[in-house]
Amino acid sequence: MMSTKKGLQQETLDPALRVRPLVRWGVLAYFLYIAVFYGIYVLNGIDYTQVGESERTLLLGYVATLSGGAILTLTVVTIYGWWLPALVERQNLSRWTMTFPIIMAIIAILNMLIGDFTRVTPLMWLYLVIGSILVGFNEEMIHRGQLIVALRSRFGETGVWLLSTAMFALFHLPGMFLGLGAGALFQVVMAFGLGSIFYLARRSTGSLVASMFLHGLWDFSVFSTHNSSFHLAGILAPLLAIAAAITVPIILRREKRRDCMKRVNQVN
Repeated sequence: MMSTKKGLQQETLDPALRVRPLVRWGVLAYFLYIAVFYGIYVLNGIDYTQVGESERTLLLGYVATLSGGAILTLTVVTIYGWWLPALVERQNLSRWTMTFPIIMAIIAILNMLIGDFTRVTPLMWLYLVIGSILVGFNEEMIHRGQLIVALRSRFGETGVWLLSTAMFALFHLPGMFLGLGAGALFQVVMAFGLGSIFYLARRSTGSLVASMFLHGLWDFSVFSTHNSSFHLAGILAPLLAIAAAITVPIILRREKRRDCMKRVNQVN
């Protein structure tokens, strides 16, 4: 009888895939994306803390870097042929696990409702929309798409969540050398918690599109309110991130126990 882990690995046997999902291919896509994204960032010479404050910083530090990343992401996924398993979740979590993604979306919306947009120009709005769509697609396809598909070829779901989310968090570490300094360490910790919520968005809805939308909405809210004096998202995000990082392994442990009980009942 197929175990939960093997059930999640079912896509590895799909003959339509051009490249057999293995950990090394997911990790390769991850490092290629880092090289392209931060390579463009360095060439453009933008301080990370300034992204969102002007048309120039949004274009060079947001749209340009993510456009290069999108080309890389589209190329890799097409070569691998992992579109379907990356986009579609075959074993969903219970619907109540949507609670964290919903709360995160509400915080992002409220953050914009009280934000100060007096210095946001029409062109800046355009860059914000384009960049937010790209960040949702790129970073979710690489971390909650390609990495999850690859990691499931070897690890159980708790390991898949932990490793893919940790790698997403470490993706933000180079910000230390791009203007954030030691603050990048805090961002890494935050990214782990928020990445756990993006994971829940995928698993609870059955689609990577949900985590893409949530990720794009969150970044849109954060960068569009760059010039605001009060940031609701910045205040509540740490609490949300900590709660999610603690809750996800509990959810996965219960899922594993539930699946074991189902198998026992089927045998009996």
